[in-house]
Amino acid sequence: MNTPHTIRVMLVDDHTVVRSGLATFLRAYDDLELVGEAKNGLEAVSLCRQQKPDVILMDLMMPEMDGIAATRAILADFPEIKIIAMTSFEEEELVHGVLAAGAISYLLKNVASDELSKAIRDAVSGRSTLSPEAARVLIQATRPTKQPLSGLTEREREVLQLVVQGHSNQQIADAMVVSVATVKAHISSILGKFQVSSRTEAIAFAIKNKLVSL
Repeated sequence: MNTPHTIRVMLVDDHTVVRSGLATFLRAYDDLELVGEAKNGLEAVSLCRQQKPDVILMDLMMPEMDGIAATRAILADFPEIKIIAMTSFEEEELVHGVLAAGAISYLLKNVASDELSKAIRDAVSGRSTLSPEAARVLIQATRPTKQPLSGLTEREREVLQLVVQGHSNQQIADAMVVSVATVKAHISSILGKFQVSSRTEAIAFAIKNKLVSL
């Protein structure tokens, strides 16, 4: 029988072993109760209508409907449910995607039991929990991007413009009245400042960031 303080938790993961492990974890805490399990997002949406859990531990990479789509669908109908994304991945698009969909927290599956139980309780209280990896992704996304041109010398800008226009090293050397070795040195410096490894990547980077006139 539920006490007023029991937190109703639902598990959503396509791996039976993961769900089994989380179910065992939940049984170790008197204030946490497992009320349902789903193996994909479609099942989760359907089960939510029946069980109306307080918190969902949501995997992200699943067949039929992934965790981001399921999170969005569930919260559209039940905005009071708190969804904690749990995944083995820390890709930027996953972090941003599920948080934008409305998940309150983002944790990796290697999280410690005590940390997970605290995250569940915090979620019910409206407090977010982010894994260090997810927090790092969000912090990096909010940092202003550096202007790539600010690090280029005037000569490097000239070389970059000619490279984008398709000129060979010899043609650039002739146009700038310098040696081919000097041109190669400029190009090597540009690659380093753009953090790319090839001439082609440098051209793509310059065009994408509108660093040259076409």
